[in-house]
Amino acid sequence: MGGVEDEEPATKRMKLSSEQLRGLSNGSSFIEPISGSSSDLMARPLSSEGDEEVVGTKGVIKKVEFVRIIAKALRSLGYAKSCAHLEAESGISLHSSVVGLFTQQIHDGNWDESVATLCKIGLLDEHIVKSASFLILEQKFFELLDAEKVMDALKTLRTEIAPLCINNSRVHELSSCMVAPSQCNLVGSRSQDTVRSKSRSKLLEELQKLLPPTVMIPERRLEHLVEQALLLQRDACIFHNSLDKDMSLYADHQCGRDQIPSRTLQILQEHSDEVWFLQFSHNGKYLASSSNDHSAIIWEVDVNGGVSLKHRLYGHQKPVSTVSWCPDDHELLTCGVEENVRRWDVSSGECLQIYEKAGLGLVSCGWFPDGKRIFSGVNDKSISMWHVDGTELECWRGQKTLRISDLEITNDGKQIISMCRETAILLLDRETKVERLIEEDQTITTFSLSRDNRFLLVNLLNQEIHLWNIEGDLKLVAKYKAHKRTRFVIRSCFGGLAEAFVASGSEDSQVYVWHRGSGELLEALAGHSGAVNSVSWNPVNPHMLASASDDRTIRIWGLNELSMKRKDPHINGIHYCNGGT
Repeated sequence: MGGVEDEEPATKRMKLSSEQLRGLSNGSSFIEPISGSSSDLMARPLSSEGDEEVVGTKGVIKKVEFVRIIAKALRSLGYAKSCAHLEAESGISLHSSVVGLFTQQIHDGNWDESVATLCKIGLLDEHIVKSASFLILEQKFFELLDAEKVMDALKTLRTEIAPLCINNSRVHELSSCMVAPSQCNLVGSRSQDTVRSKSRSKLLEELQKLLPPTVMIPERRLEHLVEQALLLQRDACIFHNSLDKDMSLYADHQCGRDQIPSRTLQILQEHSDEVWFLQFSHNGKYLASSSNDHSAIIWEVDVNGGVSLKHRLYGHQKPVSTVSWCPDDHELLTCGVEENVRRWDVSSGECLQIYEKAGLGLVSCGWFPDGKRIFSGVNDKSISMWHVDGTELECWRGQKTLRISDLEITNDGKQIISMCRETAILLLDRETKVERLIEEDQTITTFSLSRDNRFLLVNLLNQEIHLWNIEGDLKLVAKYKAHKRTRFVIRSCFGGLAEAFVASGSEDSQVYVWHRGSGELLEALAGHSGAVNSVSWNPVNPHMLASASDDRTIRIWGLNELSMKRKDPHINGIHYCNGGT
């Protein structure tokens, strides 16, 4: 949309930067040196398991552990007979006889016997033995209280639990149960047999977490290993853009390029001049666009992904630079270039309110999370806040924004983010007034905030896009290059499943898509005949991407295998594509 020079009139065009580009390779990896000398690494040989039998092609899975984990999974799934058959056929027991006895004693509530058996398991760490004994005796204490055997419970507390000399604060809590039995419900178990039975199972789970896994295999260990393998495959897949439920155990997971929206499904042609900005609504059901033709349009997305014109919004006397959706998507803000901000009803298309300041122009707009207040950058470099009824509530004066500037606020309403200098972004805490700065070496043209409010995409004059982590200490974490930007303001966005991708417009008429984590360029989408000014990824449908261009059109991109069948290829200024661009 507008140019980036602060002191010149707002215009979409801007001059070339004379500063040379500084290079940095995409997806660079930094490996920290290992502390210590090489002799430290070679001092001790790896421990060997001898000729212990292994399974698998890599020779890293010990057969005994493998069989025991499968047996544990069968029992956890309720297949006790299958577990017993596996133990008998393989000759490998799920637990040693002493551990089996210990488990049964816990189930039966034989507390004294279970403590004695615990000591026979052969645990070398005395603290673990005491901690496990504490859990068992605590359970004994509660069940005695439940049975109204108060003196026996007191004896257990005094002569068995307290002498362990660990967890004194918990001992005090248990003592309070003797004074005020009603407090027991807050501290321990209740007095119904079914609840006691469940708590014994819970006790076993706690003991399994405490005891070494070689003694008692943790619950759901096999499930954890399988989940871990699937997630590692997912994270290694740079094209991953499908729901996790679509992953299968039957084959290694690997998405193809067909998961990235790369095919033009529709061309929206209702604007009569350059389209500068567009944004999907939070619920993904609408798309709003703004143009140099002084209008904005609300488009509706149907259940099949088709996009149609809902309302054309007239009223601005200047080009419309940006739009912003209300948190509940019922209303929309539009901002004219150094003019005013208008609030529209999405259902009817009616203008509900005009926000303006005498003698000044507004340059950006946005919503507070409560949907009852809006804010806007002003061309005197201040930021103003209004109630939706038009009452100005507050104004942050000074060098808070530029004449051409993006403006964002975090979901908790605490931080306002704006460009305060050509090379700096201000993060202003509304409550504490603390200011933090992202400082770049190059002129900043635009920025966008991730949905989780943790990351900021910063577009620079030197044709780079920087990814900043703004949670806690500000940190530059990635750079993206390849798109072209020499004269115009070009916008980028996060998108895809879990916002795993970065998309950007470009002056070479293409849309660029990178993998957010690795920085690898995945796609350069051709189709527009003019500079692509803005892109927006549907937050609900990871397979829908929109782009706005100087060629006066908006393109809707989808997956290659999708086909949109329409009887009439030209409806309401919309062209439906079937294959080509």
